[in-house]
Amino acid sequence: MRTAPAAAGGGRTAASLLSAVEWMLPSPATQVHAISVLPSHSPSSPHHHFAFSNLTTAPKRRGGKGAEEGNPRFEVVRDDLLHPLANGNKARKLDALLPLLRRCGATDVVTCGGCQSAHAAATAVHCAEWGMRPHILLRGEQPDVPTGYNLISLMFGNVTYASRSVYAHRDEILYEHAKKVAGTRGKVFWADDIVREDLALDEDNGCEIGPRRVIILKEGAGNVQALLGVMRLVEYLYNLMSYQKDDKVHLVVDAGTGTTAVGLALGAVCLGLQWRVTAVMLADTLERYKEREKSLITDFKKLCHNSCHEIAGENDTGDNLVEWVERSSPRRFGKVLNGEIARCRQIAQQTGILLDPMYTLAGWEQAVDLCVGDSRTKVVMIHTGGTLGLCGLAQRYSAHFTTDEEQS
Repeated sequence: MRTAPAAAGGGRTAASLLSAVEWMLPSPATQVHAISVLPSHSPSSPHHHFAFSNLTTAPKRRGGKGAEEGNPRFEVVRDDLLHPLANGNKARKLDALLPLLRRCGATDVVTCGGCQSAHAAATAVHCAEWGMRPHILLRGEQPDVPTGYNLISLMFGNVTYASRSVYAHRDEILYEHAKKVAGTRGKVFWADDIVREDLALDEDNGCEIGPRRVIILKEGAGNVQALLGVMRLVEYLYNLMSYQKDDKVHLVVDAGTGTTAVGLALGAVCLGLQWRVTAVMLADTLERYKEREKSLITDFKKLCHNSCHEIAGENDTGDNLVEWVERSSPRRFGKVLNGEIARCRQIAQQTGILLDPMYTLAGWEQAVDLCVGDSRTKVVMIHTGGTLGLCGLAQRYSAHFTTDEEQS
């Protein structure tokens, strides 16, 4: 496996940048749970042959060494607990973005996603909390029974469904929908343009507030402003007592757009930490992830007014900050999905931590492999949330959610 380079940088730029931001989340604080990896003696255990124990919540044993002593372990950043409905990396990416949009006079926010999009639901919830009207375009047909993130989007936002053929041109339909929302007197802006404009404005300039100001937020909220909330998380983790500047820390995250992984890597570099970031690719090709990483780093350097040369070096080869890897098992349905759901059930029962079989399970399995292979490095998995997506999976693939007894 290729080793991602560990880059060092100065913390002054990042510290001043983060201190000047208005945040959506009252605090960057999150729970961190320690997980012990145990050999499994059950013949029905998943193919990895591991059992798990949550050392943070397990009752303390009196005297003697517990069964977990000396076994590999890793830590889980419980960002799935940030908010009861809209949590994980979706909340982190909105942390700096939504306050900026409100400061620029946004009255409405238009975004899009799949029928069970965690991003769409998080945008709907947090926009409603911050006094902006959310408008959500969802791909596919309206389900007979709304559930999971689809239900949350319906409750907090104004939802419109778009067929898959129409949704393929999502930028066009986003703009057309935003124009309808704005009406004849309103104005439509792309969030990316608002961010770029805001970076070039003095603090006192602000943005002109019209009768209706509609901001379009692209699928996944993968823009430069979204990086800041993730970097804020890195700064918080570093300030925990258990993390020292010279510690070897390996951050693991599942990757949809890849924005969270890039934010973690940039946070580590700007704070001068010898931390590595491994991202499990789940939605695109390696080439596309690298292109996206390079684009985000370029935008971030503009955000820092090109004062962050240590991020990418003089030759601008910053596409190596993140180590992008394939997931251990292919993402498809049938027997593989059934096995992944069984592993999620096992982990939930043994640790009290709920994962989804599409994304966070891949991050968990990567963290297990890393901590078993290298006991000297602190392995930290970022739990990116998404667990309400289980409701949609159970609705669509109910046969895979039967118990072993029911299957037999």
